[in-house]
Amino acid sequence: MIGLTNYAGVMESLMNSAEEKQPSSPLTNSWAKKQESSKSQKPNGVGGFVLVHAGAGYHSESKAKEYKHVCKRACQRAVDQLKAGALAVEAVAAALVELEDSPFTNAGMGSNLNLSGEIECDASIMDGKSLHFGAVGALSGIRNPVMVANRLLSEAQKGKLSAGRIPPCFLVGRGAHDWAVSHGIPPCPSDKMATKFSLSAYKRNKRKMELAEKMDTGHNQTKKRRQSSENGNGSGCLDTVGAVVVDLEGNVAAAVSSGGLAMKHPGRVGQAAHYGCGCWAENACHMNSYSTAVSTSGCGEHLIRTMLARECSAAMQSEDAHQALLEAMQNKFISSPILASEDRVLGGVIVLRCCRCVEAQPSQNFQGILVEFLWSHTTESMCVGYMSAQDSKAKYHKVYRKSCATGDISINLHICQICSVHGALGWNVSLHAVLSWQCQ
Repeated sequence: MIGLTNYAGVMESLMNSAEEKQPSSPLTNSWAKKQESSKSQKPNGVGGFVLVHAGAGYHSESKAKEYKHVCKRACQRAVDQLKAGALAVEAVAAALVELEDSPFTNAGMGSNLNLSGEIECDASIMDGKSLHFGAVGALSGIRNPVMVANRLLSEAQKGKLSAGRIPPCFLVGRGAHDWAVSHGIPPCPSDKMATKFSLSAYKRNKRKMELAEKMDTGHNQTKKRRQSSENGNGSGCLDTVGAVVVDLEGNVAAAVSSGGLAMKHPGRVGQAAHYGCGCWAENACHMNSYSTAVSTSGCGEHLIRTMLARECSAAMQSEDAHQALLEAMQNKFISSPILASEDRVLGGVIVLRCCRCVEAQPSQNFQGILVEFLWSHTTESMCVGYMSAQDSKAKYHKVYRKSCATGDISINLHICQICSVHGALGWNVSLHAVLSWQCQ
């Protein structure tokens, strides 16, 4: 049985003077299926929208202010790029750099340490306009892994290498590090990337492992302790970061970055680097009415096996966005036969979909994009922030599930409108619906 709960909240309406000149009813509530005809109309001004997450897992109240501030800074960084005329893919990379630089997130600086006490990072980025993808896995010694992923993407867009060689889109380990340095990305000593928070967590986890090994008297007890550890602390280490962006031209992009699971085996590569698992972005085309962008967080092994990012993107072509995401999370993730043997299925997504508005009376003076942005998680909490190019500051939410029982899903939906009116950019964000779904 699926229950639906509306919870309280009213977002302020953000309108500038240009919107006051807007005709009384320029939009219908339907989504545009006339994408081809609207592509020839170049939007005026600058604008766009960004949605970021600081992970799906458990977020300590003692670090609540830090999570809030880093999400807001990441939004501002992306918006600054959009205002400067950057496309979505550059704006989303800028947001990720800010998230990676925070010592409180499990990405870039301050990432989880592996069994050997080293930091190995994963990251990927996808451009919805070109459909190019760049990724790095198990990368050490680079402060911002997403910069390497983005450089791989941009180099691939240039075409073939000498002698007709295909340029790489996914590099791992030492090869990824050497490629990054050879392309002008400065190295960062691994010991400089560890923080007091990540080092103390490593020492604490190492003591727990050593104690467990000493107490080990049999396979069954080992299995019980492992399950207990996963249930008690597993979701606390799943704070992969990510972002999705749409620019005023309607281009979308998505990115994700992670330090991976705490105490992971050296060389392990999580969903943040895998195609279709960590992020997905795809502009609308003749086959798809909507442009979509997705970024995931959670247990990498669960997200890899279900390719959740691509599944959620495909689901967003349905008419009802929140119902589509609910069904995707339930059928393709939580209840997936692929994960039937798992005690807990841990994951979260942020999703953005958009397309051009339909006008009742087409006019050169009005152009607009409707955007739906959603987030969903099966973990205890998830931190998200969002901002338009016309907002004075970003908004932030730390959302919880009402129950932590296996199978519960929390889904939140908002709708916003980007529009260009009489040559000036107008922005309106309104609370269409904020929905919390609980599956029982």
